[in-house]
Parts: sequence; C-alpha cells; structure tokens
Amino acid sequence: MVGYKWRLSDLKSVERNGLKVFSTFSCGGGSSMGYKLAGFELVGNCEIDPQMMKIYRKNHNPQHSFLMDIRKFNKIPLSELPEALFDLDVFDGSPPCSVFSISGEREDAWGKEKTFREGQAKQSLDDLFFEYLDAVERLKPKTFLAENVKGMIIGKAKGYVKLVIERAKEIGYDVQVFLLNAATMGVPQRRERVFFIGRRKDLDLPPLHLAFNEPPILYGEFRSGRGSKLTETSKTYRRWVKRRPSDNTIGDITKRTEGKESNFNTVLVKNSLVPPTLASNSVFIRYDEPYYISERDIILMQSFPLDYDFMGASTQYVCGMSVPPIMMNRIAEQISNQWFK
Repeated sequence: MVGYKWRLSDLKSVERNGLKVFSTFSCGGGSSMGYKLAGFELVGNCEIDPQMMKIYRKNHNPQHSFLMDIRKFNKIPLSELPEALFDLDVFDGSPPCSVFSISGEREDAWGKEKTFREGQAKQSLDDLFFEYLDAVERLKPKTFLAENVKGMIIGKAKGYVKLVIERAKEIGYDVQVFLLNAATMGVPQRRERVFFIGRRKDLDLPPLHLAFNEPPILYGEFRSGRGSKLTETSKTYRRWVKRRPSDNTIGDITKRTEGKESNFNTVLVKNSLVPPTLASNSVFIRYDEPYYISERDIILMQSFPLDYDFMGASTQYVCGMSVPPIMMNRIAEQISNQWFK
C-alpha cells in the first residue's frame, strides 16, 4: 500500500490489474493517479479547462484526451469514439459541485449558469451530474464512480441525490452513496467527500463494502519549509497575534475580537491536528509562527506526488480542484478486489 509521500516515478513498479478507467472533469488528475496506483490503465480523459488539460497531459500522457465541455463530448457520434471507451471497467468523474457546498450559496445558486474560469463556457452546474450520467448511458461501462461535496447529502440537496439515483437506475445501474473522510484513508487532510458508485445491473455484482480506519496523520508529522511571511502591518498579522488555542481560523479571531463574520477560509494550521479540507481558495497560516504553509505542505496534504509538474500554475489551485490520489487509490483497490478479482 503506497503512502502519501510518493512520486510519479513510483508508478513504474505498480503491478497492472488489467482494468481500464476513463476520467471526466479530470482537473489535475487526482483520481487518475489513484487508479494508476491501484494498477488500472488510464484510457483517457475529458476536461474543459485548457490550463488544467495542459498540466494533465504533461503528467499523465493520456491515450485518448478530449479538451471540451462534457456536453460536447456527449454529442460526438459513437462511431467516432475510440473502441477502448466501450470496454471500460470504471467511468470516473467529479462533476463541478460548488452549488452544493455548505460554505457557498447553495439553493440560491441552483439552476443558474456560471462561468468558472476565463475562457470556459457557461454551465448550469447542477445539470452536469446528469450530463455525466448521459455519458455513462452512451458508453455503458461496467461501473462508474462520481465524487462530490458533502453538501449533496444535506438538507434540500437530498432531493437532488434521489434524482441522480433514479436516473442511474433508468440507465441500468444500481448505486451506492458513500460519505468518506480522507483522514481515515492515509491522507493528511480532514476532507469529507461523497462518492456515488454504480454497478451495471446485468453483471450481478454484489454491493461494495467500504470502511477505512487508517491512523490520522498530524500536520507536525510532515510540515517542512516555509511559505511567505505575514506582513506585520497587515490586518491578517494583527489578527493572528490575537489568536488563542481555541481559534482554528482567522474568522474565529475576528468574530471574538471584532464581532465580524469574515475570514473563515483563512485557516490556522496546528501541529497537533490533521489539517482541514484543502480548497482552491483556502489560505493556510501556521498557528505557531507568522508564515503561510509551504508548497511542499500543500502537495503532501493533498497526497499529490512530489515530482508532479504544475507547469507554473498555482499548486494550491491544482491540488484543491482535484481528488486526493491516495483517497481514490484506496477506493480503486476495493473496486478491483471486490468486483473484478
């Protein structure tokens, strides 16, 4: 079992299991790396963001790569798609999920079109899961796996989950929904994510059992180097010096000292705790010294390989938009062992 400190070069020694996976909404390839570590063959990917695709191709060299919106991918005639896409063991994807995040607008954002980054087409993000399932219906993989935020199973969003499951049943799949915490799976991060895992009904595969209990990895066990130093004239520094042991974010400090509800995404990272969720827009400051965490810390928190080539892009953005490879590795191992061995 590979640990969170690993390199892409380690993939050369992984024993192949003969299983094939295709990844959609692939971002930096966190999921793809997890499957590869479990012995899967990466057939290809689909990604809308040109910068992400450039980085993905550099690190993964996919055989069949589609730089496009999944809606456009779904309109490609089946006769024009590679044969390998019709013999998939797993169809993977992480449909954009910010409208379901418990820290976002949630219900107010549902049904509205949004542009994520410059150059992208506008998309109604709560429709993309169904576009993903349309692709599943077209390609008919043996199984599918879709990752999303915890907010999908909270409150009114539960109705959306019901629609997803009903749609999957319509196209011939039984679905299980798992809430998993990366901190129990060998990742040094308290990242809770929902996984929809579907199995084609005609294959009579048994229900999947997922239970992980790996020991937590505390920040003090892997911290190294330093990011930039807080500017002593900045608001952030003036707030940081007022911290107390009970404070976990700068927001806790502003609420206590200024009565303000702000800066909760600026996290105080403590040696004695597993770091919280790494989001693309989070800010991480060390509790015990006025420095941001190092780039190496970010890579290890997300269990990305130490030799990954970010090609000048923001390390935190690429990592924060991706599934932790070791988290996906643990799931992929169970899919392989329980369904295909």
